[in-house]
Amino acid sequence: MGKLVYEGSVKAEIEDRALTHLQLVITTKLRRGEPFSFTWREDMSVGGGRTTVWVHAGSSLVFRYSGSRQPSINRNWIEALAFTANAPSGLYLVPEPTEPASAPTTKAPSPALA
Repeated sequence: MGKLVYEGSVKAEIEDRALTHLQLVITTKLRRGEPFSFTWREDMSVGGGRTTVWVHAGSSLVFRYSGSRQPSINRNWIEALAFTANAPSGLYLVPEPTEPASAPTTKAPSPALA
């Protein structure tokens, strides 16, 4: 279980795979100069509820992972998270969509590459 630390004091425990995907969306938004809100549900062990923070270029963010390996990236999940981040409601964690099976290649290879 990883952690997202906002401004040194607000912390959210998020599974490493989900945190990796959130990090990609968050850093992309910030690189583009696009501030946004980010909301997550709190665990019942800390009273439940939800927390929303305003993320902007001056925000202090730390992404701390419990594991050492980088998980594979699901582009569909990145797109789903980016969609929420671009909506008025802001970024929130959505379930990971399944990746479609890669379609078989029907294009013949170029003669120069064959």
